[in-house]
Amino acid sequence: MLYLKNLSYHPAATTAPILDNLNLTLAPQQLGLVIGPSGSGKSTLLEILAGLAQPTSGQVAWREQLLTPLHLQQLGGLVFQFPERHFCGGTVLEELRLGHPELGGDRVDMALDEVGLGHLSLNNPPQALSGGQQRRLALAVQLIRQPHLLLLDEPTAGLDWSMRQQLVALLARLKAKWTLLIVTHDAGDLMPIADCAWHLDHGVLRSADLSAMSA
Repeated sequence: MLYLKNLSYHPAATTAPILDNLNLTLAPQQLGLVIGPSGSGKSTLLEILAGLAQPTSGQVAWREQLLTPLHLQQLGGLVFQFPERHFCGGTVLEELRLGHPELGGDRVDMALDEVGLGHLSLNNPPQALSGGQQRRLALAVQLIRQPHLLLLDEPTAGLDWSMRQQLVALLARLKAKWTLLIVTHDAGDLMPIADCAWHLDHGVLRSADLSAMSA
């Protein structure tokens, strides 16, 4: 269970807080959506939950254990918006083993199977994959770390309709094993697989009624 309690982020250089007193609870094996326009604080929230930024105040807890940024780096796996722009490996295998050169073939194969890429040659350059395959590879890169929480920033951005539907189906399967928190400005494709949702606007988080949004 992920808990945020009175979480705020207010850098000294900004007149208003980027995140203002956020409260959120997300149960294991659920998919939560945080929906908001550009500049609402969505990416900042993910950076805090991934341990890349430190909140000004408030608490983040997992299973009632308070977490430091170092704990959060171990707990969560963050997939950035357009993650294919961040690929550094020359091959699929190199990309998966970045930072983990000791990883055995079993772990590599398992991660690729989880995202439906078990058929790929490990010698393929990541840049030669289709857009949908690149998003799946980015997920595999995080899954190979065995996180408890998957954090995704606009996962369907830039994909055509078919690739979006394939990715949504994959995310629906992944929540059988992982807890997922997704931030997006356009939740249309993701609402059918979401368990809970919130609206984030100008740093203020409010619960959203999924049934009303889907009507």
